[in-house]
Amino acid sequence: MFGYRSNVPKVRLVTDRLVVRLIHDRDAWRLADYYSENRQFLKPWEPVRDESHCYPSGWQARLSLINELHKQGSAFYFALLDPEEKTILGVANFSNVVRGSFHACYLGYSLSEKSQGQGLMFEALQAAIRYMQRTQHIHRIMANYMPHNKRSGDLLARLGFEKEGYARDYLLINGVWRDHVLTALTTPDWVAGR
Repeated sequence: MFGYRSNVPKVRLVTDRLVVRLIHDRDAWRLADYYSENRQFLKPWEPVRDESHCYPSGWQARLSLINELHKQGSAFYFALLDPEEKTILGVANFSNVVRGSFHACYLGYSLSEKSQGQGLMFEALQAAIRYMQRTQHIHRIMANYMPHNKRSGDLLARLGFEKEGYARDYLLINGVWRDHVLTALTTPDWVAGR
């Protein structure tokens, strides 16, 4: 029997308290649970999400597209899981990856309400950023946050992101155009790889 070999990268990073890995087809239930359980908590910080975000069937089609982006190297969608990999505690997405003379991407993330205040996102992003810099050879990672989101601003500063500007009406968050502080982290010892 002939087997099918996937070109989707297998990335699994282990930290002290988490497994940070690329999401895959079998995560539909876990992702639906994460977004369903945290729907109200995440609502003020995210775009308007349709009902399909809370159902495995909605994630199945989405995961097919995400796997294709992983294959192309144009996005990397990570799940932050407990050590047994049963529950998604958060997500970290490196999207709009551009190579050429830019080697840059955007970082977005969220953490479950019950996981707040434990340093888990800092721990996860340290590992994921290191992967993006060393393995994917990304020179510039951009992350933006709403000015009133002090926790996000503090997290990014702790990770070494520097403020680069302020954008009015930057993103449509929860149905309203919101200003954002623009930050970036560059890799000083960048080496070409792809």
